[in-house]
Amino acid sequence: MLNQKLQQKLLQKLSPQQILLMKLLQIPSMALEQRIKQEIEENPALEEIGELDNPEDKEEEENGEDEDENEIEENKEDEFDLDDYLDDDEIPSYKLSANNRSADDERKEIPFASGTSFHEILMTQLSLRPLNEKQHQIGEYIIGNLDDSGYLHRDITSMIDDLAFTQNIEASEDEIIEVLKVIQDFDPAGVGARNLQECLLLQLKREENGNEDLKNAELILERYFNEFTKKHYDKILKKSEMSQEELKNALEIILKLNPKPGNTMSESARTNHYVIPDFIIYNNNGDLELTLNSRNTPELKLSRSYIDMLETYAHNKKDKRQKDAYMFVKQKIDSAKWFIDAIRQRQNTLYVTMKAIMDYQRDYFMSGDERKLRPMILKDIAEIVGLDISTVSRVANSKYVQTPFGTLLLKSFFSESMQTNDGEEVSTREIKSILTETIELEDKKKPFTDENLTRLLKEKGYNIARRTVAKYREQLNIPVARLRKEL
Repeated sequence: MLNQKLQQKLLQKLSPQQILLMKLLQIPSMALEQRIKQEIEENPALEEIGELDNPEDKEEEENGEDEDENEIEENKEDEFDLDDYLDDDEIPSYKLSANNRSADDERKEIPFASGTSFHEILMTQLSLRPLNEKQHQIGEYIIGNLDDSGYLHRDITSMIDDLAFTQNIEASEDEIIEVLKVIQDFDPAGVGARNLQECLLLQLKREENGNEDLKNAELILERYFNEFTKKHYDKILKKSEMSQEELKNALEIILKLNPKPGNTMSESARTNHYVIPDFIIYNNNGDLELTLNSRNTPELKLSRSYIDMLETYAHNKKDKRQKDAYMFVKQKIDSAKWFIDAIRQRQNTLYVTMKAIMDYQRDYFMSGDERKLRPMILKDIAEIVGLDISTVSRVANSKYVQTPFGTLLLKSFFSESMQTNDGEEVSTREIKSILTETIELEDKKKPFTDENLTRLLKEKGYNIARRTVAKYREQLNIPVARLRKEL
């Protein structure tokens, strides 16, 4: 049976310009330059202001604008106003970079990532091995599936299917394992492992020299790996019949192995990653100063040649071909103007949002003491700057601020609040800081359990439940007491 219903819905539709702004807000400064260059490549009506731009030429352009406008105004059938195209955006005084630093200031450039990537190093080693074409293709596929730590998490069956469907390569399980073993012989030792146990064993086998401690270390990893990961040393002693000294020596060897070989290659052998801050905060004799890091952001303007073309086509729209050309040029210039305006709005939104955060957390930025961080949620800042919570979230996500105390992720300043026994409202980050300090000072032979930590925090005035302590500990990537225990 068919039914007809009349429903009324309230929907909010974002304009293309708003969508563009939202996307630009999410991009950190280190990726913004590339995004701008991409837009310049795709839209010939958008240009970068070069250092060789002649100021006199710019003045001539500005002086000639009035004549152009008068001519176009006479053409009443035109559906646009040339003022929109020969206005501020054409004048090169509009700049995207933050000009709030003196020309005499010391210019400290922040380096970008450079070097050879981890995967490229492996591909180079692959090319040096005597493999046939099929084996080489399988090897490239395996390397492409390694994560940044050097592990292969794809199972062999899935790899067989992937090779067949995506590369039209029929490979058996034995063929894939054969090539995998070749890759597991590459540097750094442990690369190509499918789990931590295999990773550590691959490294140990490179060290084999008949040493008794090495043999014990290999025995522990092969037979008692589960007990080792849970630090059940008493069970290992009982099952292996090792002495406590032998166990200690074997454990020292294992603990020196690299659990993430791909992450810790030498500086010359992998891409160097630098955090490029989006904001910089200075403490100028007790006054906090905020600047946007826009030194690597190209300055933009509309293309003079495209504006001239628009003017020409506006006078001569006699046939469909010329009218289509006019609409094409107009669309490109409109798109360029939207992009320039979106970049300007992005910079302004970032600045006012970070300024609000800086003022809200002034005590912290003056001292660097995490205990002075006030509880702060997205809504607090959204209300101050008059923006949506979602907009503030986009600004805070993946953005960094350089402070006198280090370069920090913006979203790390946001935290919930709780009350102490005295009724004082404190940030949960303050509690995490105290929790970290307490664990760092514990006796590693008898580490604090979550119950112990709960009691110690209560003694300091922080009345929180044991399950909350466990949650904070996990968020700090601190293992349970048993796994923190040392011999």
